[in-house]
Amino acid sequence: MVLEGNPEVGSPRTSDLQHPGNQGSCVLSSPSEDAQPGEEPIKYGELIVLGYNGCLASGDKGRRRSRLALSRRPHANGVKPDVIHHISTPLVSKALSNRGQHSISYTLSRSHSVIVEYTHDGDTDMFQIGRSTENMIDLVVTDTSPGGGAAEGPSAQSTISRYACRILCDRRPPYTARIYAAGFDASSNIFLGERAAKWRTPDGLMDGLTTNGVLVMHPAGGFSEDSAPGVWREISVCGNVYTLRDSRSAQQRGKLVENESNVLQDGSLIDLCGATLLWRTPAGLLRAPTLKQLEAQRQEANAARPQCPVGLSTLAFPSPARGRTAPDKQQPWVYVRCGHVHGYHGWGCRRERGPQERECPLCRLVGPYVPLWLGQEAGLCLDPGPPSHAFAPCGHVCSEKTARYWAQTPLPHGTHAFHAACPFCGAWLTGEHGCVRLIFQGPLD
Repeated sequence: MVLEGNPEVGSPRTSDLQHPGNQGSCVLSSPSEDAQPGEEPIKYGELIVLGYNGCLASGDKGRRRSRLALSRRPHANGVKPDVIHHISTPLVSKALSNRGQHSISYTLSRSHSVIVEYTHDGDTDMFQIGRSTENMIDLVVTDTSPGGGAAEGPSAQSTISRYACRILCDRRPPYTARIYAAGFDASSNIFLGERAAKWRTPDGLMDGLTTNGVLVMHPAGGFSEDSAPGVWREISVCGNVYTLRDSRSAQQRGKLVENESNVLQDGSLIDLCGATLLWRTPAGLLRAPTLKQLEAQRQEANAARPQCPVGLSTLAFPSPARGRTAPDKQQPWVYVRCGHVHGYHGWGCRRERGPQERECPLCRLVGPYVPLWLGQEAGLCLDPGPPSHAFAPCGHVCSEKTARYWAQTPLPHGTHAFHAACPFCGAWLTGEHGCVRLIFQGPLD
């Protein structure tokens, strides 16, 4: 069931049987393509979940983590469309009884369904992302709440699909990665029910969208110092690109965008309606700062001995090993409207303006007064520039290019809203620019 925009895979064969008969031939990868013992696996890229600043609040454990490297598997596990069956809807469950056979079922009516069987593809590796903790999911994601952390508790109803999307990576250079909506469940099936958005294509094949959709945005100019946000699109089950629906779960699909593809680029954003992921390529990560560089910048900033212009105390960014708990007594604080950096003090409150509103003693501007925290997820940074800017109102610090890029990048929220957000904690950005240049005072001596 390969549609326009996916010319690399051959068209599936069609069958009018009442139940699937052909299982499709299994194409095994050649020995030269399998990983050899002791060989370092080839990395296709990395997925970074926005809003966690390098680690989940409870720690990265197993497949539930804030960052996942996708590497070539010892043996290919990709699949590709093979045979199409038109069957009676009541027979769907019987037709899909073979747990080893991957398939996508499209329910057109109570009496008619279309099943597309998939066969093994020795040229690709498949990775699946979703809310389910079942073994077929490689990266388990949960809803990210604005301000950082996952939405927890029984009352927090998730909008992320259990089997949200799948990524297929070519096992041969240039190791192209393609994204598709929906993932296969424990029975190796994808079901698009009667109410799901689905349609026949002009060439007689099938395609569809998931309930809340999988949105993708490719940055203009790559993910570098010259990047600019691109346009958000929706990816279909077959990997075709569409304009956005009127609302996230609307029945009517958008328009097919024929000149765009589902190939992931360095800096591509993937939104799963509750969590947003960033795709970084190995080449792109070489341009990003390393954790050692970030630590060197922290130490260099502290070595400059910035001082509070009021209390004249020396300020210092705490070690990331402390984690984000209560602010340290030497922690820098900032007035996010003007950027003046101080140590913590308790005066200047303007409670008539709000509980966090303070008046800057240097310029008299009134606004939020928050502690500064260094951004620790290096993959979110566009360049290794010095930590000169902070997001408003959360106070996460990064380079100017990184701050300005994320401040002008709208991220999906809810059914049809978009907000720029801090990539390190997910807090919605405020103010005219969403970020502010930090103004430190050096030591008086």
